[in-house]
Parts: sequence; structure tokens; C-alpha cells
Amino acid sequence: MNLILLLVLVVAAGAVLSVQAAINGRLGQTVGVLRSSLVTFVVGMLVTGLLILFFEPAQAVSLLEVPKWQLTGALFGVVYMLVMVGAVPIVGTAVATVAVIVGQLAMGLLIDSFGWLGNTAIELSGSRVLAMLCLALALVFMYRSSTRQAD
Repeated sequence: MNLILLLVLVVAAGAVLSVQAAINGRLGQTVGVLRSSLVTFVVGMLVTGLLILFFEPAQAVSLLEVPKWQLTGALFGVVYMLVMVGAVPIVGTAVATVAVIVGQLAMGLLIDSFGWLGNTAIELSGSRVLAMLCLALALVFMYRSSTRQAD
């Protein structure tokens, strides 16, 4: 796949996550955080199940044969969903999204720098640290801007 197209798709996926956060935040206010999260996971399971059934090619290894630590990623999705459904109504979609991205970038830098979880190590450069600082500063500005409007 073309690298530019892949990056566009990743940006689009990020946009969809913000829409999901806003919708689930409202749903969570109405029916509760856990029920809102449950709807997301049940619908996701059904859609993913259909995609596997109709489009997934056969794999050499089954889910039951992979190292068990590789299955823990699903638990992190639950943490993300519960936190976002609870946070978005309080801090807003933009602040919650930037905060998530700060966390993602910080952990991504650690994973890259040390080659954790079987990933190739990528040296921590000055430009990567600067990008992290800029994003952290963006979070501060976004948060301060939203708290001023609430006053």
C-alpha cells in the first residue's frame, strides 16, 4: 500500500475516534459509561466477526496458539473506552482526544526507543522529543482554553 495513502487512512481513523468519543460520551451520559462501552464492543464484535467470516484469509496461527500476552491488547481497549466515555462530557472531545494522543505518543516513544513488545528499536532523537513537547504544550493550551470558556 502506498505510504501516503496509509497515512491518510491513519489520520482518518483518528478522526473517526474523535467522532466515536463524542457520540459515546453523550450516550454514556444518557445510559451510563458501562452500557455505552458495552454497545461499542458488542457492535464492534459483530461487525468484526462478519469481516472475518467474509474477508479474512486463512492464517498460519490461530488466536489460541499465539503467546498469551498478545491477547492483552483487548483489555487496553476497554480501559480506553471507559475513560473516554467518562471524560468527554467533562473536558470535551478535543481536550480528551489531545490527552489520549499525548499518552499514545509518550508510550509510542518508549516502545520505539527500547524496542519493547517485539518492535524494532528506533532511536529517540531530538526531533521526536520536540514533537512530544509540542503536543504536550498543545494539550495545555487546549485545556486552558476550554476551562476559560466554562467560567
